[in-house]
Amino acid sequence: MSGSHDHDHDHHGDGGRWKHDGVRVVPADQLDPNVPSTVGMDRKAAINFARVGAQKLWAGTVTIRPDAKTGAHHHGHLESVIYVVRGKARMRWGEQLQFMAEAGPGDFIFVPPYVPHQEINASPDQALECVLVRSDGEAIAINLDIEPVEKPETVLWIDPIHRDPAEPK
Repeated sequence: MSGSHDHDHDHHGDGGRWKHDGVRVVPADQLDPNVPSTVGMDRKAAINFARVGAQKLWAGTVTIRPDAKTGAHHHGHLESVIYVVRGKARMRWGEQLQFMAEAGPGDFIFVPPYVPHQEINASPDQALECVLVRSDGEAIAINLDIEPVEKPETVLWIDPIHRDPAEPK
């Protein structure tokens, strides 16, 4: 590697500032369960301001037991990304939770700010395990009292960038 560095600190010494202000590894058995949650889920914080000094994001895990669902809620001004590790997630959203989509292991789910939603474990016998990342260090969960529609409309995602050229616009 060549070139100059625009750093005014010693990153070569063994007592430099990066030792405790650099990369942090939060062990799986040390996640913090003391975070705002929604009925039906077990949410734990891994990365936030209090734990590691994160300024612009929150990350943690969510587990929903088999055949269970959360209450309807939203996360205020925060954007959320959910990565499904194990199980089958069924998401409902909208003013009456009238829309639905499903996601499996390896799938990502994006939840925009203020969108009322509900996470459902679509499996009767396997826990749903996800990684959750939010766009701020705050852990906001605003529970809602919503009467959901009986049969939600399934919505399939359409990639706006890589559309099939044969599809009409």
